[in-house]
Amino acid sequence: METEGRYTLVGTLVVAVVALMTLAIVWLAGAADRFAYQTYSIYFKQQSLDGLAVGSPVKMRGIKVGVVDSYRFAKGGDEAVSVTARISEGVPVHAGAEAYIKRNLVTGIATIEINNGPSEAALLTEPPPGERYPVIAEGRSDIDKVATAVSRLAVNGAQVLEKMNTLLSDENQHAFSNTLANLDELSGHLAANKHSLETVVQGIRDASDEFRNASASISQAATRAEGTVVDIGKNTDAALKEAVVAMNRLQLDANLMTDRVQQLAETSTLELTNVSRDVRTGADSLTTAGKRLSDPRAILFGPGEQQLGPGEALP
Repeated sequence: METEGRYTLVGTLVVAVVALMTLAIVWLAGAADRFAYQTYSIYFKQQSLDGLAVGSPVKMRGIKVGVVDSYRFAKGGDEAVSVTARISEGVPVHAGAEAYIKRNLVTGIATIEINNGPSEAALLTEPPPGERYPVIAEGRSDIDKVATAVSRLAVNGAQVLEKMNTLLSDENQHAFSNTLANLDELSGHLAANKHSLETVVQGIRDASDEFRNASASISQAATRAEGTVVDIGKNTDAALKEAVVAMNRLQLDANLMTDRVQQLAETSTLELTNVSRDVRTGADSLTTAGKRLSDPRAILFGPGEQQLGPGEALP
């Protein structure tokens, strides 16, 4: 009984030690994971995650820098897939980094490739509001870019083919045929009237020669006219200066004449006043004489009784 009790005690101690060692190893492994990795979130909306699994490598410039920790559908109506990636803590991930799916064309196994942001950008360490981890934006792979370019090329090619079909329609072909027939007829007329065309061309050449000669003559005449205009301008300038001097003199003479006329007007006014006074006196004398001459009897015999004024009496 004592031997069995000892075995039981030893077994219990061994199990306890193994359990403690296991817990220590698990704790150390979890702590190592927490301290050795930086966790990021990536939201894929445009790319397929076919071939991606938990534990798939995360690479930067072809070098493995982390693994896929988990993935799930994100909340919201855009059907995005949220991928949680653990990246080695010593790998700097800058703001502006983009992640895309890179797939092996033979095996179909997918990995996450990260295009890091500019080296002068700040490190991506702070999670945005409402997120648990910093978020790496979704990018586009070279294959996706090529596929997009090919799709655009196919669309443009289809449009070109449609336009070519429209251009080569039966109606346009008939119009082209008529145009070619008209050109053929025109070329026939030109060939038949070759001599007339040569005459016309020669006439055009002669006219161009005459025009060239006329241009030279016009140029010479313009040069001469330019010299004449310059001389006329100089003479005109001198004449204008003389005219200005004459106008100044005329203005002075006009001022003098104005002063003299004003003085003469004042003198004439005085003289006219005196003359008008003398005329008025003469007119009164003539009036008196006229009255006397109108009555000769009064002149010969003196005034009558009726013509006497107050206080007057006949002699």
